[in-house]
Amino acid sequence: MQTTFTPEQLQDPAIARSNQILRACVHCGFCTATCPTYQVLGDELDSPRGRIYLIKDMLESGRAADEKTVRHIDRCLSCLACMTTCPSGVHYMHLVDHARAHIEATYRRPLMDRMLRRMLAAVIPHPGRFRLALLGARLARPFAWALPDARLRAMVAMAPRQVPPVSRNDDPQSFPARGERRMRVALLTGCAQKALNTEINDATIRLLRRLGCEVVVARGMGCCGALTHHMGRVDDSHAQAGANIRAWMAEKAAGGLDAIVINTSGCGTTVKDYGHMFRADPLADQAAEVSALACDISELLARLGLPGGPAQGGAAQGGAPQGLRVAYHAACSLQHGQQVRAAPIDLLKAAGFEVVEPADSHLCCGSAGTYNLLQPAISAELQRRKVQTLEAKAPEVIAAGNIGCMMQIGAGTGIPVVHTVELLDWATGGPRPRALAQAG
Repeated sequence: MQTTFTPEQLQDPAIARSNQILRACVHCGFCTATCPTYQVLGDELDSPRGRIYLIKDMLESGRAADEKTVRHIDRCLSCLACMTTCPSGVHYMHLVDHARAHIEATYRRPLMDRMLRRMLAAVIPHPGRFRLALLGARLARPFAWALPDARLRAMVAMAPRQVPPVSRNDDPQSFPARGERRMRVALLTGCAQKALNTEINDATIRLLRRLGCEVVVARGMGCCGALTHHMGRVDDSHAQAGANIRAWMAEKAAGGLDAIVINTSGCGTTVKDYGHMFRADPLADQAAEVSALACDISELLARLGLPGGPAQGGAAQGGAPQGLRVAYHAACSLQHGQQVRAAPIDLLKAAGFEVVEPADSHLCCGSAGTYNLLQPAISAELQRRKVQTLEAKAPEVIAAGNIGCMMQIGAGTGIPVVHTVELLDWATGGPRPRALAQAG
């Protein structure tokens, strides 16, 4: 794609990067075939190719974002299926992130939009505040019909019927390895996950210790910054990411780190991109080091091997019934954002589960961070399609590697939804996942 940025514009590192990305695009349109919003809406401007044209025009002209551009960029899930499909290697993620930052800096949204976005940015990254908000939403549920905005109704509907008690495992501390120590790893405990489902971190810690890892929850670590990053709130996201970088580097200096383990794939995609986010920052070298250490829990488990699993010469043994039929949902942030596809499936099979995958497994479930709250109509249609394909496989349980996907899919089906690591923990000696126990 030809671009016409001026030499002065190209002095801006963000413009220079977007220019590089735009020039890689050859207009082929392959991305439209795998774009969920284009499939639902059928509008070229709600496809990656259409959004690329809108972003190019906005950035080249140097103008403030307009309502039309904002509407179509807001409808993007950032599922990144287009990046998996693109034959030219167009890094759409960096381009749309730049566009969102430009929108945040130049466009004044309607009052309700501004209020909702500020509320989400101020609440969700802080587990204590988020817990209070979830409890408030539960109280408001009987009156949701009276709320004037569909997005407010979606927020109330999202609240789980039960908010789990705080897990003290999420406090800053170190958990020793069981037996001989093989690794020392830091665990990103997340923000929303600590309020919505404490079982995931608990299972992760048990499993990693069983595999010989010392697990560290670093002091000063918090939200990864993904939520505010995808809203274009650069200062907020960099402050949150910077705190994590400093916390993990302090742990590395104190006792060494072999990996930074992430069990929420939406967070993992962002942490792995810290090197790019901080490329012009004094923290650039440390950010790049953090990105290099970051890995999804399934990637680390594939390296370690399950107890008695293929890497250790046999089949995994534990309390999980052999042959339990598991439908695996591949979170977009894992399969497209991090290009991790085989590891979770291989691990589940090695643990003795029967694994099935739904049709169109490359398509998003509609969660996408806060997308299901800010674009509830499109999100609901994507949820319906995803649940339909999962239920068609007649599974006994659905597994996913991202809390947002788990909440989104769980709200649309009666089949228990658990994190992949909960099943692997169960299969190697841990307790039965709470969602399965509650389902009987």
